[in-house]
Amino acid sequence: MLLVLISITGTLSAQQKPAYRIFDSKGKKVKYKKMLKELGKADVVLFGEYHDNPISHWLELEVTKDLDKQHDLILGAEMLERDNQDELGKYLSNEIDQAGFDTLARLWPNYKTDYAPLIDYAHQHGVPFIATNIPRRYANLVYRKDFAALDTLSEKEKSWMAPLPIPFDSTLPTYRKILKMMGDHGSPRLVKAQAMKDATMAWSIVNNLPANHLFLHFNGAFHSDFHEGIVWYLKQYKPSLRVKTITTVSQSNLKKLEKENLGKADFIIAVDEDMTTTY
Repeated sequence: MLLVLISITGTLSAQQKPAYRIFDSKGKKVKYKKMLKELGKADVVLFGEYHDNPISHWLELEVTKDLDKQHDLILGAEMLERDNQDELGKYLSNEIDQAGFDTLARLWPNYKTDYAPLIDYAHQHGVPFIATNIPRRYANLVYRKDFAALDTLSEKEKSWMAPLPIPFDSTLPTYRKILKMMGDHGSPRLVKAQAMKDATMAWSIVNNLPANHLFLHFNGAFHSDFHEGIVWYLKQYKPSLRVKTITTVSQSNLKKLEKENLGKADFIIAVDEDMTTTY
């Protein structure tokens, strides 16, 4: 009987197919509980997602719930733009309903499946939620006409972005990678538009983080990978902040973190490459 049980246990173990695994920056496997403990020591946690990855979105909600149990939490997201903060605030304070928010705010096409659960959690539990990103039209303006075009905007429009002129370092590896990835479609102005987003998100975090709170921010992984992007700007605006990062990667084999993914973040969520997408 004992041999039968051992055989069954071994078979079940061999059949297990984990959807994801968590690693630290050096590639060591980490349990969720350990990651959560380390995240709780930070002032700011940047959760880098794949926008269409269901594991990213599920874990974002789980991390939110678990950090909220032990910390005074502030939430924020790239997917909401600063000029929609009033609409977001009205929804969170019950001045408008979900239908009103859907109508008045510019929401991503995958909002209902991927981001509504986060905002609904904030709504139900009284957690502040900050729209951190620069309105897309101004990032596009930088892409078309460079930083100088922003000087022509009104003071109200400038209030929806990081103070001008922003610090800027075009030699950061992730910015150089943008140019390489885009090939003939890349340009220095494309990198500047990316930097304008990173700077504005960092500025929004710094200016909406009360003492003794933890700011949990959701953004595309590229905005915080290798502790650049938003992280670089957080260091410019408030060097004393304790920042932890999470990123999402896709791998065919989850037993070991692939070399190219080492060091991408403090915690790396490796997701099976066959995982279905949300859109």
